[in-house]
Amino acid sequence: MLLEGRVWETEMVAAFTWLIMFQLAGEVTVRLFALPLPGPVVGLILLYAVLVIRGAVSEHLRATSNILLQHLMLLLVPATTGLMLHFKRLGEEWLPIILAGVVGTAVTMAVTAVTLRLLVARRNERMQ
Repeated sequence: MLLEGRVWETEMVAAFTWLIMFQLAGEVTVRLFALPLPGPVVGLILLYAVLVIRGAVSEHLRATSNILLQHLMLLLVPATTGLMLHFKRLGEEWLPIILAGVVGTAVTMAVTAVTLRLLVARRNERMQ
């Protein structure tokens, strides 16, 4: 039982290392090509490309990602705390911030709905 736990810990660390390496690759790519995107976003795109090429996600990467997603709020606490340093500016520019949040959410929901509709139609075509 102890050995199984250590194997799982080792595989989880390896999967987490892969995630960090793709984030690093994204940061290097952004700085190298002076892209106007955050490095982690580019790293995520690179990770997605590799997973598409491989055709599957390893169970360890899937499990590690799920654990990170379950604790996502803990990862956002430092950023939220940092916002409080700029509380006065937030008060001055609250309208654009609220509009960006509402419009961004609406666009995300619309794109998600269209994507879901296309994927369901594609699946139905394959099943017929």
